[in-house]
Amino acid sequence: MDWGRAKNVLIYAFLLLNLVLGYQLWMDYREQVGSNLDVTSLSESTQQLMEENGIQVLSPIPTDTPQLPKINYIYSAEAQGEPVSLEQPVDTKLVYSDEKEFRTALEGKIADMGNYRHDEPSDKENIFIFRPLVQKEWPMFNVQLEFIHESQKIHAFRAPVFEILQSSDMEEQKVLPASKALETLIERNFIPPDSAVRDIQLGYYGQLFNTEDQLAAPTWRFTLDHGEMIYVQGISGDVLTPKSDTTKE
Repeated sequence: MDWGRAKNVLIYAFLLLNLVLGYQLWMDYREQVGSNLDVTSLSESTQQLMEENGIQVLSPIPTDTPQLPKINYIYSAEAQGEPVSLEQPVDTKLVYSDEKEFRTALEGKIADMGNYRHDEPSDKENIFIFRPLVQKEWPMFNVQLEFIHESQKIHAFRAPVFEILQSSDMEEQKVLPASKALETLIERNFIPPDSAVRDIQLGYYGQLFNTEDQLAAPTWRFTLDHGEMIYVQGISGDVLTPKSDTTKE
């Protein structure tokens, strides 16, 4: 055996391993710094409560505070009816790899498919959830388009029946910052100890009443690591939890 060559190979292998470990440490540091930059937008008292209760924020905290109106819309959850089968099943991988291609595959089968967006935190077993968009940007959290899949193929869908009503008397108002909404949830113990916030989105949400005419307001949605979703109304700051379906001021 050529011990000199073997020694050189071992040296190069250790150098390569050190480079890989060093790169991984650097990436972990960058990720931690990025997370800390988000958390530092919260008050010191909120950060202290997070530390004491083991609460983590694993999602970037959005900084946008657009001016948005409330909306009136017609919708009944019972009106979705039975699933409609697709003549040609669609690969589920298109949902994740290329939503544009996925929409193209369903063109002509679902009205206004281009105005829906996948809402991954809301996905259920064997069902992908898509939300209609207000102003082509803000998801309607109360309304959903369902795609039913099995064996990596989407074979049916259930479309919502809804209509956003035109209203000129809905004043646009500046939305509460996501950091302030998150502070409210942490300081008022809406987020349980040892939980993590894994997704933060701005959209439209409102309590559903026993009438087709519904009202929704700009709302921040916070998704926790165990799947629970908590909503903070972006104008009033009221907190709404679907479990109780009641507003807490």
